[in-house]
Amino acid sequence: MEITVYNRTNQDMSFILPLYEAIAESASKKLRLKKANTVSVTFVRSRSIHIINRDYRGIDRPTDVITFAAGDERSGFETPEELLDLGDIFINIEYAAKQARQYGHSYERELGFLFTHGLLHCLGYDHMTEDDEKRMFSMQDRILDPIIRRDQ
Repeated sequence: MEITVYNRTNQDMSFILPLYEAIAESASKKLRLKKANTVSVTFVRSRSIHIINRDYRGIDRPTDVITFAAGDERSGFETPEELLDLGDIFINIEYAAKQARQYGHSYERELGFLFTHGLLHCLGYDHMTEDDEKRMFSMQDRILDPIIRRDQ
């Protein structure tokens, strides 16, 4: 899976790409994905994600991660390359740092969790019902835990 990273913060985020590549490889194997899939990740701060959340979801507050799954907007006229695009994930680095402290694990673990969560949304997973939440969160654990433990 190809991961394109955009950093809209003043913090160096290059350290996280190897973890994201490992997560993508784990997800690809567990979900039997095509190796040619692509996904983009954009690192932002609370102010930016607040605007995105308000404008696109009608929720007037910041959040930790927002995903725009490409499959949600298919028209039927996509090129083969466009069909391989899974979508765009926006990760709030300020929330990630706060949640890492709150949950007692590392910043890297939280960034990995948020990427895994967003990736699964791109792949059609959701947590609107209790059953869907159990299925999604179980898959998150299966993908992420072997790569970076909860206590890391």
